[in-house]
Amino acid sequence: MTQTDGGGMPLNAANSVTLARMVLIPVFLLVMLADWPRWFTAPGMLYAARPWIAAAVFAVLAATDGVDGYLARSRNEVTTFGKFLDPLADKLLVTAALLALIDMKVLPAWIAFVIIAREFIVSGLRMVASAEGTVIAASWYGKIKTVLQIAAILLFIVKDSTTFASLGSDLQLWIQATAWTVMGAAVVMTIMSMVDYFMHARDVLVGPWSGVPSLADTEKVVCEAASEETDETVG
Repeated sequence: MTQTDGGGMPLNAANSVTLARMVLIPVFLLVMLADWPRWFTAPGMLYAARPWIAAAVFAVLAATDGVDGYLARSRNEVTTFGKFLDPLADKLLVTAALLALIDMKVLPAWIAFVIIAREFIVSGLRMVASAEGTVIAASWYGKIKTVLQIAAILLFIVKDSTTFASLGSDLQLWIQATAWTVMGAAVVMTIMSMVDYFMHARDVLVGPWSGVPSLADTEKVVCEAASEETDETVG
């Protein structure tokens, strides 16, 4: 039986996993940014391990995107609430990681701006399209950019760790080059996916506009648009 929060909000297994991902984002930030290793008796070891612990937490949270998607489909518990919540959780996780990397001064702010701005722009395009009764289908560009963003963030979290520094300058240089290459590819795919959305939304943007659709049509289109936005994630 599907649980609710008492007000009719569906809290099935998939939605519970998605909510847990959102709730645990502050834990990831705490691991990344707080000076918690000094709270323990072996701070040196924990300082060295902190990037890997943070990367593990981020990887687990990112992986839950596939878990909640599998649970929703396999248990036939796909809900409108879940379609809204899932992409929101993914955006919050990526945004939190990018801002943490900026705070640590290992990532230029303009890269985070491009990635975050793309999400605002695409969400705006979807809203305009929904108002016109049109659904912009998700493409593989979105899935590829999501995978590249996650991989790039993981590499940036660990690339300056003492583990790699102890393995020699050549390997450290290779890790640095790989991290920047993957991040560059993520930025390129982020821009390409945004351009792809503009191409699919060009008819909506230039008109002619059909006017205000009926309430029933609007609800249907909004649900379909949320489903397409969920399809853009790796889950």
